[in-house]
Amino acid sequence: MANILIVDDSSLIRETLKAILTEAGHAVIAEAGNGYEACMEFDKHQPDLVTMDINMPYMNGLEALDTIMCKHPHAKVIMVSNEVRNSFINQSLHLGAKSYIMKPFDIQGVVTTVNKILQCGNHISTAGLQSIYTKISSL
Repeated sequence: MANILIVDDSSLIRETLKAILTEAGHAVIAEAGNGYEACMEFDKHQPDLVTMDINMPYMNGLEALDTIMCKHPHAKVIMVSNEVRNSFINQSLHLGAKSYIMKPFDIQGVVTTVNKILQCGNHISTAGLQSIYTKISSL
């Protein structure tokens, strides 16, 4: 079981992820609706993993990711977005995100990605990145 921070400006998305992750045996210890809150909640709770939306008000997910990774270089952050631009994926990974989950959610894919990052902590594999690019190209 891992302690997880969910960051998304949509309460519906937060509730959906919370249901998926708690069903998988994890504890959602905090939620945030924007990047600024995400940084504060991360400092306060030191979660094992963060799911982070990209497009949010006040401070977007990329800015929050950068801030968190500068202070906590071993943080495990998975970006969650419906953004289909390769530049967002590349920038996320460059800033230290461990993986990238596309909306709408594939429940098993979310659980598998979260568990894999918690176990090994590695960045997304080349095959995983190619799979995301292939999905994007088909959209």
